[in-house]
Amino acid sequence: MRILNGFSSERTMAAPKNYQRRGELVLLCALMGTLWEIGRGQIHYSVPEESDKGSFVGNISKDLNLESQELVKHGVRIVSRGRTQLFALNRKTGGLLTAGRIDREELCAQSMQCLVNINILIEGRGKLFGIEIEITDINDNNPKFQVENLEMKINEIAAPGTRYPLPEAVDLDVGMNSLQSYQLSPNHHFSLDVQTGGDGTLHPELVLEKALDREEEAAHHLVLIASDGGDPRRSSTVHIHVTVLDTNDNAPVFALPIYQVKVPENVPPGTRLLTVSASDRDEGANGEVAYRFWKISEKQSPLFQLNENTGEISTAESLDYEECAFYEMEIQAEDVGALLGRTKVLISVEDVNDNRPEVIITSLFSPVLENTPPGTVIAFLNVHDRDSGKNGQVVCNTPHNLPFQLEKSIDNYYRLVTWKYLDREKISVYNITVMASDLGAPSLSTETYITLYVADINDNPPTFPQVSYSAYIPENNARGASIFTVMAHDPDSGKNAQVTYSVTEDIIMGSPLSSYVSINSDTGVLYALCSFDYEHIRDLQLLVTASDGGDPPLSSNVSLSLFVLDQNDNAPEILYPALPTDGSTGVELAPRSAEPGYLVTKVVAVDRDSGQNAWLSYRLLKASEPGLFAVGLHTGEVRTARALLDRDALKQSLVVAVQDHGQPPLSATVTLTVAVADNIPDVLADLGSIRTPADPDDSDLTLYLVVAVAAVSCVFLAFVIVLLALRLRRWHASRLLQASGGGLVGVPASHFVGVDGVRAFLQTYSHEVSLTADSRESHVIFPQPNYVDTLISLESCEKNDSLLTSVDFHQCKDEAASVQVSSVLCSRLILKGIIFFINLCFKTHIVEIV
Repeated sequence: MRILNGFSSERTMAAPKNYQRRGELVLLCALMGTLWEIGRGQIHYSVPEESDKGSFVGNISKDLNLESQELVKHGVRIVSRGRTQLFALNRKTGGLLTAGRIDREELCAQSMQCLVNINILIEGRGKLFGIEIEITDINDNNPKFQVENLEMKINEIAAPGTRYPLPEAVDLDVGMNSLQSYQLSPNHHFSLDVQTGGDGTLHPELVLEKALDREEEAAHHLVLIASDGGDPRRSSTVHIHVTVLDTNDNAPVFALPIYQVKVPENVPPGTRLLTVSASDRDEGANGEVAYRFWKISEKQSPLFQLNENTGEISTAESLDYEECAFYEMEIQAEDVGALLGRTKVLISVEDVNDNRPEVIITSLFSPVLENTPPGTVIAFLNVHDRDSGKNGQVVCNTPHNLPFQLEKSIDNYYRLVTWKYLDREKISVYNITVMASDLGAPSLSTETYITLYVADINDNPPTFPQVSYSAYIPENNARGASIFTVMAHDPDSGKNAQVTYSVTEDIIMGSPLSSYVSINSDTGVLYALCSFDYEHIRDLQLLVTASDGGDPPLSSNVSLSLFVLDQNDNAPEILYPALPTDGSTGVELAPRSAEPGYLVTKVVAVDRDSGQNAWLSYRLLKASEPGLFAVGLHTGEVRTARALLDRDALKQSLVVAVQDHGQPPLSATVTLTVAVADNIPDVLADLGSIRTPADPDDSDLTLYLVVAVAAVSCVFLAFVIVLLALRLRRWHASRLLQASGGGLVGVPASHFVGVDGVRAFLQTYSHEVSLTADSRESHVIFPQPNYVDTLISLESCEKNDSLLTSVDFHQCKDEAASVQVSSVLCSRLILKGIIFFINLCFKTHIVEIV
């Protein structure tokens, strides 16, 4: 039968004579198929299975409205893939034929309807037609028992009505051709009862109708027949040998009604799965139990093996989870008394974790601002594992040291979120590793890497490496000279890290700071706008501000101390003797009795520079009498280098140079006039020409001088009196020692000095203070101190005790002279200090004449 666009045509297929009834059945099926095809409106054919090769299926040329000779012209052919080798196209006749033997059970197993679809291409017309071919079932399979002979043992005490399950037959045909009924050979003791299951399966049971008697009949032979409903009917038999046993009233009992075990699919053959155990309370042979499979499918039977003695079930072949994940079977335990016990065994095949999880990044939001609040979604991930069960359950996680965490979303989606604030200055790029692990054993995992960039915000002000800076610049610098460079670092990026520099305005010595220095806003280089003078300004305190280019900008400050370094640009200035303004020269006095090293005067000079530039040294540049005077290198003291002679001129002229230690060194000179004489009257006539006109302030200065000299004289007189008192006390003590017989015999005379030399020195000692500040008329002469009392005391010392030895007398005179000399020198030093102080305070020149 065929149907094309609602029109049908009938073709009769020749069939073997012995299959006449089968042909009629096929014709009926074809008719029903035709009616069904009319409803669908497409080409439909049917052919019985097991048809010979070349059997006619349908006329393609007629159904496609083509002539036979047009088949080749239009390029008609079968283009379907898959099972197209089952059919072939005869291009001469246009008939669709079988290409080989067709086994319906092999194609469709026990499906009620078996359809094969092929496509016919008319290449010339560019059309493609689908053809559906139904493979109809024929009764070509017999019902089949798993065993041909069945041994059964039934105790003679079995009660009528006891049921014994019988083996079931399997028929691969479908419909009426499948298993339809069971029959039991006639018997007086047994009958057959067939139960129909929920799925239509027939379960035969042997029912004991009459009590057995072993002594009367020890064995029974039964035949169980399984028949299908085909035409002709097919059947198969199993021979049942029933042995009647003696009394055995305890059947084996399994420890569990159901045994369950889980086994991975990759276990090797021979692996023990479980052991079933049944116990029999009978004794002896009646308590011995043997195990065997009772109910197991034909496909399951080759996969497992059972030890009939121990009840151990093990694998005989490799298991495949994808083919079958669950097996169910029944195990029978039988004792020698033919009592039976049954249990069910359920074997679950577990999937092996052989697929790694797959992670797909569906969305990624990068870059992300560093001030993004916690909980912000960074990425969406999809996770999938092709395994099942725990092997397909995936857990994702990220490293704990990163500020990110995974949160479960719907289905198999995760979202990656932040759990704390980010800091671009610490980490600007994150390489996030997402670890996806399944729950299999062993676990399989996959690592997925996500690169996340952190965008900058202006959250860091520029910072200076130091809290404060110090810079140095030599004085007399060139204008525009580079002084120092400050550098601030901003850890931000882009405009947020662009630093500009400025100096805070201030007033320095009445002038704005901007008139002294300026700073390059881009580089931070500080420049001098003027030439600095160390003597005028020695340091500047600046406040430098660094600001970034963010919005709003951030800034920070740093203090900068700018120190001006001294240069040797100032020559020494001589303070004493002061240089007169009218061209006159000061006069220093030295007695002709002065010994070598006598201090004539001291040149005092200062240098406004500092450091080495102000370190002064003195030297005698020129003298009217070479070798007579010497100048201290560092003190400036002018001393006699030798004793004064009568031939030495009364007036000596000295030129003293003062030089600093700068590079190059600078110097100044002063001319000193030294008058050499034993008494003042001899000098006054020669010195009259060096006096200066009177000054209006001479009266005040003279008053100060008189007060100062009077004070010094009083102090000196008191000092001399104290010394004399002490000397008299010591003299009295020496008289006491002499009276007791002691003496100073043996003391060298060279240790004593005569009184004559002291007297001569004292007679020539006097002071003259003259005002040289434009005064040539008035001068003050202080008379020499009265030393007569002291000398009288010494003479009285000689007269009062004529019994003193020469040594005592000379010792007395030497001590008195030492006291007088010390007093004179002390008073002279005090006077010179007062004169120096007055010179500084009143800018005058007071000359000390010795």
